[in-house]
This record gives sequence, structure tokens and C-alpha cells, in this order.
Amino acid sequence: MVRNIMKDLLFLRQKAEPAVKEDIAIAEDLLDTLRFHREHCVGMAANMIGERKAIIAIAEGNRFTVMLNPEVVKKSPRTYKTSEGCLSIPGEREVERHDWIEVKYRDMDWHKEKRKFSGFEAEIVQHELDHLEGKLV
Repeated sequence: MVRNIMKDLLFLRQKAEPAVKEDIAIAEDLLDTLRFHREHCVGMAANMIGERKAIIAIAEGNRFTVMLNPEVVKKSPRTYKTSEGCLSIPGEREVERHDWIEVKYRDMDWHKEKRKFSGFEAEIVQHELDHLEGKLV
């Protein structure tokens, strides 16, 4: 189900709680909402649809990846500055990102996964991970 985009900054500043297997329905709604906004959005975190759960979804071309309880396990020592926007907050903000990150998470079948992201996909994942920490970017 496509959900409304949360714009309440007080809510968005709250840290996410760990997801449990029963939260797969939230992950499905998050994915539906990202697909709906695909023309102008490449990633979303659950708090953007009003859920304080550690769930993110990203678009990688025509493929989508959903991560429950994502956690960075390695990151590049090299960083760069870029400017990012967000559906929940108007405008763009400058941020610092790592060139690549390795993330462990659970997939939609609750299987453990580990994946390395680089380039633009790494930037998207880092942006959504900031959301889970209550950081507004």
C-alpha cells in the first residue's frame, strides 16, 4: 500500500527501533511507496512513511532492495562531499559520504545478507541509514 510521506520533523528526528519479522508488511508498504515516487526518489526509510522501524528501501536501476535492520560493517576511509535532497524535507543539504560501504541486513524473507555498495548506491544507502538515526539530511 502506498503511504503518505511523513514531513513532521519531530517524528523524523526519532531513532528507529529494530525491525522484527512481523514488520515485513511495513517493508512492503515502504517498497510500494518508493515505487510510486520512483520518478523523483531513489531511496526511502520507514520513518518517511510514519513507521519508526529500521527498514530502508533503495532503487538500483529497475531493481529494488529492501533492508531490515541494516548495519554498516565496513566503510571506505576515503570520503567526499555532496549535496542531497529528500522527499520529507524541502531543499538540499551538503553531506559527507564514504566511497563504499559494506552492510549486513535481513532481506524480505528474513534471511541474513551482506553486501558492498559503492558509488551512487552507497550514497543512497548512507542517506537512508541517516534517517534511521534520526538525522535530517
